[in-house]
Amino acid sequence: MINLTPITRPYFSRRIKQIARYASQAEQIQRQVLKNLLHQARNTEFGCRNNFEQIDSYEQFASRIPVNDYETLKADIDRMRHGESDVLWPGRIRWYAKSSGTTNDKSKFIPVSAQGLRDTHYAGGSDAVALYLHNNPQSRLFSGKALILGGSHQPNYNLPHSLVGDLSAILIENVSPFVNLFRIPDKQTALWPDFEEKRDKIARMAMQQNVTNISGVPSWMMSVIKRMLELSGKDSLDEIWPELEVFFHGGIAFTPYRELYHSLIHSDRMHYMETYNASEGFFGLQSDLADPAMLLMLDYGVFYEFIPLEEVGRPEPTVVPLWDVEVGKNYAMVITTSCGLWRYQIGDTVCFTQKAPYKFKISGRTKSFINAFGEELIVDNAESGLKEACAQTGAIVCEYTAAPVFMDQSGKCRHQWLIEFSKMPEDVDRFGQLLDLALQRVNSDYEAKRYKDITLQPLEIVVAKPGLFDEWLKKNGKLGGQHKVPRLANNRHIIDDILPLNK
Repeated sequence: MINLTPITRPYFSRRIKQIARYASQAEQIQRQVLKNLLHQARNTEFGCRNNFEQIDSYEQFASRIPVNDYETLKADIDRMRHGESDVLWPGRIRWYAKSSGTTNDKSKFIPVSAQGLRDTHYAGGSDAVALYLHNNPQSRLFSGKALILGGSHQPNYNLPHSLVGDLSAILIENVSPFVNLFRIPDKQTALWPDFEEKRDKIARMAMQQNVTNISGVPSWMMSVIKRMLELSGKDSLDEIWPELEVFFHGGIAFTPYRELYHSLIHSDRMHYMETYNASEGFFGLQSDLADPAMLLMLDYGVFYEFIPLEEVGRPEPTVVPLWDVEVGKNYAMVITTSCGLWRYQIGDTVCFTQKAPYKFKISGRTKSFINAFGEELIVDNAESGLKEACAQTGAIVCEYTAAPVFMDQSGKCRHQWLIEFSKMPEDVDRFGQLLDLALQRVNSDYEAKRYKDITLQPLEIVVAKPGLFDEWLKKNGKLGGQHKVPRLANNRHIIDDILPLNK
């Protein structure tokens, strides 16, 4: 394939100048986004109910519109799915992303408007390329194909006036024909409903292509890569795709998978770029590959607000706009979007690492934590602890989940970690000790509860058999697509459902 990167680079370079405005004009950009959203939706039912015509500032917006979750918007979304127009957003919305990775096991159908597709989701994909090319002058990205993994439609949830699918399936279904020139697999294979069959089809197809970049959830991409290596008999991905240079990844934290990818991709040209693309919108991009924090994307038709993590769940929590956040503090994200989500809590928590421009890390989910004994352990702590334990033992973690043991027969309380290793530590007990010490270093509340084993005893590691988590996901109809293994839970519902399969 001819290298088209020099031809396409000027197109993407223009966008870099606009993104540079984030550093000095963040509040101005965000206030304009909100103004545009209110103006566009002023004649919708939601806009009329809340007198959008009379709102001319963020302060008025925040004082008049309550913070919402899915349950408070569900009745309106159900009406939209049945074909009603001008409810939460102008016109009729045809597509709905079935939310995955939730901790309450309840399906959520997130509206995805045509404007949201164009100005948010596809804009994010385009900016990922723009920032990557900006950071890599020698890139040959468009000299080959892009392998983009996605989910499938959910026809059993379709209604006469609306269609449901994983967000990735919706993006593939509506993508520009121009993009299809550079991506694999073909649409039929990409939307194939059975993940195991799809993995095999994709692996066989992709082996014959010159792939320069891959995009998807790290766990599912690794599953495809391993199948390709099985089929080809090769030891590394470099032998199949010598021109591979970047993995655009998102959906779950990359930390547990980093060493596994490094073990299978040896090229010094390889880069890893994190993206934050959820069913509800596209929010962040890693703008500097040397800095793991992501740049908050400010002009995508998404207006951001934040609730301090300690106030989540209160009847009237403090809610602050972007320009009032503090660096180093955990917040639950609240969004208002061109898909009709108004002051909507998406369930993710973030921590800002800097301002001007605003950069952040995803620290967890508002319902994905362990606080059974006052330890307030969040996903970010778990990822940091595992990274340190792996570094000291040479182990590689593939999947994991953790939950409290409230009290055993000896009256002991602890955390139980179910871990699937792709490379086992020589001594699992030592791995557990190192993980425990690392968690104490990164979380003072956990450290206090572990003091002299009085409140909380040393954590327990249960080694998962190979493929256990995939088996559990398959049992629950969640294998493939955007489905994820819940990392932390404050109860034992998930881990007790998985453990019986570990035989």
